[in-house]
Amino acid sequence: MQETIRYAWGTSSLGEFLCAASACGLVSLEFGNRESSLASLLQRRFPGAALIEDPATLQEAVEKAASLIEHPAQNARLPVDPRGSDFERQVWCALQEIPAGGTTSYGELASRLGVPGLAKDVGEACASNSIAVVIPCHRVLRKDGSLAGYRWGTWRKRTLLERECLENFTLS
Repeated sequence: MQETIRYAWGTSSLGEFLCAASACGLVSLEFGNRESSLASLLQRRFPGAALIEDPATLQEAVEKAASLIEHPAQNARLPVDPRGSDFERQVWCALQEIPAGGTTSYGELASRLGVPGLAKDVGEACASNSIAVVIPCHRVLRKDGSLAGYRWGTWRKRTLLERECLENFTLS
């Protein structure tokens, strides 16, 4: 049976984004615009799937994603269906345990997963995360505390972290 992936576009202060979902949850939340290659990226990522642009069905998910981008310290309550290797999914689960406003390093995350010395592999797993903000790879920094790359732009990573810190400070 052919899988169906539905997708829709949203807008936020950090730019346009694409939400895509399977029957189980989000498979993608990526920044880009309608003119970008994000829709063709979905085709490459899910070659056997029927891709359907469906803003009506995904309206609630797009609204929640937009709200989360503006207020990344809130609980998204968005189901996810991450696609990747077992190791990538382990990393992505660990990312979701980092509290809003908190950060860790690639090495610390590798140690927490029981694979010290694999910081580079953890970094690669973070880079392959296709569900921005909901799976918060923006919370991982270099061991010296500086910002490392972010597939959707370091400026977005910085902004998300600043928003989380401000929201946590305001809530305290």
